[in-house]
Amino acid sequence: MQIEKYNAVCGALPHATHVVQWGGAHVWKVGGKVFAIGSQAGDGTLAVSFKCSEIAFDALREQPGLRPAPYLASRGMKWIQRQSGETMGDDALAEYLAESHRIVASGLTRRLRRELGLDPV
Repeated sequence: MQIEKYNAVCGALPHATHVVQWGGAHVWKVGGKVFAIGSQAGDGTLAVSFKCSEIAFDALREQPGLRPAPYLASRGMKWIQRQSGETMGDDALAEYLAESHRIVASGLTRRLRRELGLDPV
């Protein structure tokens, strides 16, 4: 996945906001909470980190092209980093990004979810 497609996928999710921080990483948030981090290497390859369920984390962590996300996973968080499309294609990555958004949004306060229109009244 190229950085433009990554940004388009994340930007299409409800109330997603974008900021470039942490040395040029494209960080996507919902309600001020991070759900995806994309960093482009000098050779153009894109590494994408996303939050996932515990089951998905256990299944993905040993797959080629994937690894526990540096910094985040070492602190007990269930985040995976996709370094290549070897075992996870772009369509699957897009699905995991949407699920990461859903997981993070579900952890927001009820008030904020309602304000953002993410929680039925």
